[in-house]
Amino acid sequence: METVLGVIRTALPVFLALMLGVLCRKKQLLSREGIDALKKVAVDIGLPFVVVGAFATAQYTVNSLILPLVVFAAGCLGLFLGKVLCKKLKMPGTLTPFLMCGFEGGMLGYPLFMLLFPDTNQSAFALIDLGQAFFCFTIYKAMLAGKSGSAKAMARECFSTPVVWGVIAGLLLGATGLYGWLKGIGIASVIDACTAFISAPVSMLILLSVGYDLRISDLTQAETLKTVALRLLIMGGMMGIILLVNHFVPFVHVGALILAFMLPAPYVVPIFANKPDEREQVSSSLSAMTAVTLMIFAVMCVFVQ
Repeated sequence: METVLGVIRTALPVFLALMLGVLCRKKQLLSREGIDALKKVAVDIGLPFVVVGAFATAQYTVNSLILPLVVFAAGCLGLFLGKVLCKKLKMPGTLTPFLMCGFEGGMLGYPLFMLLFPDTNQSAFALIDLGQAFFCFTIYKAMLAGKSGSAKAMARECFSTPVVWGVIAGLLLGATGLYGWLKGIGIASVIDACTAFISAPVSMLILLSVGYDLRISDLTQAETLKTVALRLLIMGGMMGIILLVNHFVPFVHVGALILAFMLPAPYVVPIFANKPDEREQVSSSLSAMTAVTLMIFAVMCVFVQ
C-alpha cells in the first residue's frame, strides 16, 4: 500500500499539472502570450536558481569531467546516426534527424528528476545536462540553423542564456570550495533558502507549459510513431552502452541517465522549420515523445519507490 501511495505521490502532480495546461488551452484560461510569459519566468528566472543549487552542492570528482564529455559525444553520435538512418529509411523532413539526438533537460528533465528523486542532489542530473547544453549550444544549434556558425556567434548565444550563468555561478561556488567555506560559517543556508524559494514553482510552471502544448490527437499519426520509434532505438542504444560501461566503472546516476535519454528532443526544433507542414510534423513528434517520456516516468515511479 505504501508503495502504491508513493507512486501516486510522485506521478499524480506531474499528470495533474499537464492536464491543467491542456485545460488552460481548451478553456482559453491562458493565452499563448500568457503561457509564453510563464515559461520565460520558469526557464529564465527559476531554472537558473535550480542549477546554482545543484552545482554549488555537487561533489567534484573525475566523474564531474567525464560525464559531460560522454553526454556531448552521445549527442554527436546521435546526430550522425539520425542523419544516416533517416536518409536510409526515407523519412520526410529536413529536421527529422535533429529529433534523434539531444534531450529537453531544462523544460522537462529537471522537473521530473526533482519529483522522482527528491532526496538526491540535483547535480546528478545537472552534470548530464551540462554535456547536453554544450552539445546543443554548439554543433546542434549551428547545424539546425544550416550553417557552421562562428565560434564567436555560438559563444554569444550561449552566454546570453540565463541557465548558463546559473551553471557558471554554481561551479564557482562548488568547484572552488567557496560554498563549503560559506557552509562552515553558516552563510550557505541563506543561499540554500534563496535558491529553494525561487526555484519552488519551476516544476509546476514548466509542466503547465508543456501540457498547454500537448495535443493528444497528433500522437497516433504513422510518421510520428515511426519518428518516435527510431529515436527510442538510437537513444536507447547509446544509453545501453553507457550503462554497460557504468556497470564496470561507475560514473553516473543510473536513474538520472535513464530519465535524460528517454526525454523528448529539444523543444526548440520547430522554430527552425521553414514550412508550416514540417513545423506541424515536428511538433507532433515532440508531443508524442513527451507522452512516451511521461509513460516511462510513470514506470520509473514504481521502481524508485
